Amino acid sequence: MNDECGRGMHHEGHHGYCGCGMHGFEHGYRRRFLTRAEKTEKLKNYAEELKKELRAVEEKIKEMQS
Repeated sequence: MNDECGRGMHHEGHHGYCGCGMHGFEHGYRRRFLTRAEKTEKLKNYAEELKKELRAVEEKIKEMQS
């Protein structure tokens, strides 16, 4: 059991990740707070992925209707 962050057994309930920001990343640490610019960039990327997903769904619908 990894008790670095003080969450103890909680880690095991989530496959070793508790959301504390200390585990499971390249150097064992993940920043927990993002700048406004970083948040904006992540949202833009997310919006683009959603658009791609919508296009794929629309293609699948057309495929199924023909």
